[in-house]
Amino acid sequence: MAESNGNSETQFQIPKIKFTKLFINGEFVDSVSGNTFETIDPRNEEVIARISEGDKEDVNLAVKAAREAFDNGPWPRLSPSERRRIMLKFADLIVENAEEIAALDAMDAGKLFAPVKNMDIPAAAEVIRYYAGAADKIHGTTLKMSRELQGYTLLEPIGVVGHIIPWNFPTQMFIMKVSPALAAGCTMIVKPAEQTPLSGLYYAQLAKQAGVPDGVINVVTGFGSTAGAALCSHMDVDKISFTGSTEVGRLVMQAAALSNLKPVSLELGGKSPFIVFDDVDVDKIAPLALVGILYNKGEICVAGSRLFIQQGIYDKFVKKLEEMAKTWVVGDPFDPNSHQGPQVDKKQYERVLSYIEHGKREGAKLLTGGNALDRKGYFIEPTIFIDVEDDMTIAKEEIFGPVLAVMKFKTVEEVIKRANCTNYGLAAGVMTNDLNIANTVSRSIRAGVIWINCYFAFDPDCPYGGYKCSGFERDLGMEGLHKYLQVKSVATPIYNSPWL
Repeated sequence: MAESNGNSETQFQIPKIKFTKLFINGEFVDSVSGNTFETIDPRNEEVIARISEGDKEDVNLAVKAAREAFDNGPWPRLSPSERRRIMLKFADLIVENAEEIAALDAMDAGKLFAPVKNMDIPAAAEVIRYYAGAADKIHGTTLKMSRELQGYTLLEPIGVVGHIIPWNFPTQMFIMKVSPALAAGCTMIVKPAEQTPLSGLYYAQLAKQAGVPDGVINVVTGFGSTAGAALCSHMDVDKISFTGSTEVGRLVMQAAALSNLKPVSLELGGKSPFIVFDDVDVDKIAPLALVGILYNKGEICVAGSRLFIQQGIYDKFVKKLEEMAKTWVVGDPFDPNSHQGPQVDKKQYERVLSYIEHGKREGAKLLTGGNALDRKGYFIEPTIFIDVEDDMTIAKEEIFGPVLAVMKFKTVEEVIKRANCTNYGLAAGVMTNDLNIANTVSRSIRAGVIWINCYFAFDPDCPYGGYKCSGFERDLGMEGLHKYLQVKSVATPIYNSPWL
């Protein structure tokens, strides 16, 4: 592993933090309590800003604004083409402000500035444009009734939606949740993660600037146990969309069930298998495997954290991983030479290090890394364990950090069984030149998305979500739109018709 020593502060002017208050009914306001909390820069452990701390009273105000905007406001009643026009303007404004937004996510989440600016934000704008294009294509169907009835269905916006988003991808998660709900004609309250509130508040202001009416998008910053819990249990919220841990997902479902039985969609944790068969080009697939775990410092729910390598190329593949890991640069996310920034906060930093110690104690062989960097900030070396057993903690539990568990396998049947031996089912990678193997394994793995000879192959049109304890319902694609719509059936008698 290499370490960046670049002085990024001289290379990029850190922007002034503009928005630190709650965004309710089109205005930035203090929390009712007046309380604030610190958001910390993981590069240096320093306070970036103090953010208004919303709780139950603030959620009530935000829900009231969203309910009024839905029941009596213009957004659900605008022509779909007008909603599309406003959403396209929103996307354009995001691209115009990409540098400042990227800086906010780099400071707040430790994400690499250049990839956020050049990849994440343009991709987020494309998601908005995708759903803007879908806004005028929402329609029901005509039914062929079995008796003298005329029937059809309507697709109607579900109402007031609560979005609870995680800290690892503040931009993508905000846009992935908000865009289809906007296209459907819903109003909403967004609760960003307390670790990364800055870009969500910025997006709220851009949406208003684009022409989204007051009350349609509200952003309540605060903690999950207070603001998030209040949103999930609110009797006037019609749906919850949550991305986060499986543990908290259970609490979300419970709160929804105990309140007004609101539907929920959950995108939760993962322990995704990255399966490499011995017919592949090692020089081509090994870099993909490494990026599959180290991208975004491992803070991605679809990380290929369980690497299964067929025995014929195991030693060669492991050697290649070791060589590449030694050149992987960990450093300041504003430094263009960095491949990996700091973990998001102290809690996550300590969690990752504790899992590394589990791996050492349980007998996994440490190939590379295994330590924190000796510097200020929450930096951890890329860590690869080899000869890992399926029952080891690092092979079973989601770590959410730059820690790879490498395992050897012999046969197709064996690796399918081992890959499925997990409570999770979010994603999987299958690397092979044999079409029959690719077809067999992709149909056998119980996961929501399978990437064959690629990884992280996201697209606005490709639905994304999990099996088992990785959640249910889907983001992205038309499935991501339909979850914000209700199906209403309408029937009326017909008399003296020459046909049914």
